[in-house]
Amino acid sequence: MRFIDEARVYVRAGKGGDGAIAFLREKFRPFGGPAGGDGARGGDVIFEVDEGLSTLLDFKYKPRLIARDGEPGRGKQQYGHQGGDLVVRVPPGTMVFDEETEEALADLVLPGARAVIGHGGSGGQGNMHFVSSTHRAPRIATPGTAGEQRQIRMELRLVAEVGLVGLPNAGKSTLLAALTAARPKIASYPFTTLTPNLGHVQVTVEDGFNLADIPGLIEGAHLGHGLGIRFLRHIKRTRMLVFVLDLDADAARDFATVRREVEAFDPEMLARPALIVLNKADLVTASAAKTTLRELRATTGLPALVISAEGRVGLEPLVALIAETLRIREETPAVCPS
Repeated sequence: MRFIDEARVYVRAGKGGDGAIAFLREKFRPFGGPAGGDGARGGDVIFEVDEGLSTLLDFKYKPRLIARDGEPGRGKQQYGHQGGDLVVRVPPGTMVFDEETEEALADLVLPGARAVIGHGGSGGQGNMHFVSSTHRAPRIATPGTAGEQRQIRMELRLVAEVGLVGLPNAGKSTLLAALTAARPKIASYPFTTLTPNLGHVQVTVEDGFNLADIPGLIEGAHLGHGLGIRFLRHIKRTRMLVFVLDLDADAARDFATVRREVEAFDPEMLARPALIVLNKADLVTASAAKTTLRELRATTGLPALVISAEGRVGLEPLVALIAETLRIREETPAVCPS
């Protein structure tokens, strides 16, 4: 399945039905009077979160969402039938923006959450409402109003507590596969990961956290180099960042590069809790790893750990440290930025 995290869609809610102009003519009631019923309300366009979805692919092939119009009123004071709402399923983490005004219309995260993206028009009134003492047979009815219509932009932002960021080939996907049941593509060349991946780390029977792996950043990513920084939107919901660095390279330089690109995308993200993971400990000596670990702790002020995701070494302390950090701050829930 193709991973699509952005889509543009035209939305039109249903038009309200027109009011009717009619007069009642029945046996024994030849002068029954005005009996035009009201038009019905048009249907709404409603987005609803479906846990089974993980991409906006469907909207690439269905770029128009149109709800049903309300039925017009009829004689004998009969009201029209309301237009059916159009309920559209979207994946968790979907944000909806008005394309023209850039207004955030909805931020749908929790399973089953709903938001009305387009409100249906009101039905018109039939002529039975316009009877007065001086106007006994009005031939007046009001039309239904048009439903809301707008061009919207949809963005998908993964719902995860922890985001993995780093340069290409630093071992982020290997770490995700080692900690979770996710099976991202892993290879020995850079830019293996072309789309974000999500996995769940089970700490205890009842406790765990979601982990998001973001495609690798390179210097100048905020200028569009490499895969750019468009996928960084997927860690805007995270409560914690994990910088994954390659011990077999210049870890200090790599950290500075990744931090600079994250700051260029959104400076507020650097205010979140973070830690450094020095990966590929199996490729360097123990003394070299300790030296790099000590230097990074001193220069960054962040907690740092040495691991080998490939050899599954040092993963337990890493999971424990992440879980402890999340629990310390769980009383302050993460704010979902627009």
